[in-house]
Amino acid sequence: MERIPILQMGDYLLVTIQVDMHDQLALTLQDDLSERISKVSARGVLIDISALDMVDSFIGRMIGMISGLSRIMDAETVLVGMQPAVAITLVELGMTLPGVSTALNVERGMALLRERAHVQ
Repeated sequence: MERIPILQMGDYLLVTIQVDMHDQLALTLQDDLSERISKVSARGVLIDISALDMVDSFIGRMIGMISGLSRIMDAETVLVGMQPAVAITLVELGMTLPGVSTALNVERGMALLRERAHVQ
């Protein structure tokens, strides 16, 4: 079964999606990520989607679900690397992704996670 790797960087988890997402892969990622957050008591999750050219409404909702699950488990989620075409598509679909923080790139996303960890 195909899986997306989840890397641990200290108190944070890094997910870089390098393949086209399909529904089953998104569901598997959601399960794997929630299990990993619980196992390592992660403070934050950074999801890099810079390699994705397209995000449909299901994948958009899954990103929102992952963020919600993370928050319930006391971990912040930051989405980085969104291509302009992906952002336009999400807006055209009427998706707002409530609770999902975004940053331009991985470096800024990690800085945002660290900043929020110190505020709490």
